[in-house]
Parts: sequence; structure tokens; C-alpha cells
Amino acid sequence: MGGRRVLRVGRYALRWRTYIGRRVAVRYLDVLALAVKARGWRCVRLYGREFPRPLLWVYASGVAEDVGVVVCVRAVPGGMWAYHDVQRGRAGYLFPCGDAKAAAEQVDLLLKHRMFPSTW
Repeated sequence: MGGRRVLRVGRYALRWRTYIGRRVAVRYLDVLALAVKARGWRCVRLYGREFPRPLLWVYASGVAEDVGVVVCVRAVPGGMWAYHDVQRGRAGYLFPCGDAKAAAEQVDLLLKHRMFPSTW
């Protein structure tokens, strides 16, 4: 019984860190936006107060503009931060923050798979 309580408290602590870490999230998303743009994708920064957390919408340019992924930054255990696919929540873990180049590669692979499902 006690283990469940610890997990629940830990989950709430991560949510709280994510909520109060808005500036950290914006900084990491800005770095990711530069790395993703270098790979040829378009980005829209959704950092306004009308969003519960800062988001980065990465999408294809040209014919397949309806293909995209929305990325957020969430707190993870160990005092770290990580990029996540918003559509999948915590299960949408992409890459730890700090290595934007590798994270951009993961986003690139995910978008290519969504455009061409047989490439997975």
C-alpha cells in the first residue's frame, strides 16, 4: 500500500515541477526549434498563457502540411527534463533535454514515419 502512495506523490511532484518550470520549458523548446528547423521542418511556438504549458508544433512543409507532432517539455525523475509527444502524454517520451540535436533526430524519425508509415 505504501508503494502506491510514494508513486502517487512522485507523480504529483513531477506535475508540479512541470507546471512551475515554464521558463525552463520555453528555453529547451527554443533550442529544439532551431535544431528541427535545420532538418527542414517548420515550427510554430505556442508559448502563450492560453496554453497550460509551452508547446512546439513541428510539421511538414509543402504537400503534407497535415502531418506534424506537438512537443512539450516535462519534468522527469532525477531532476531532469525531457521532450514528450503531447498526443501520447508521459508515454510519448522522445529524448532527454540537453541534447537538442538527438531530440531533433527523434522528431525527424517520428515525422517521417507519420508521412511514410512503411519506413518504420
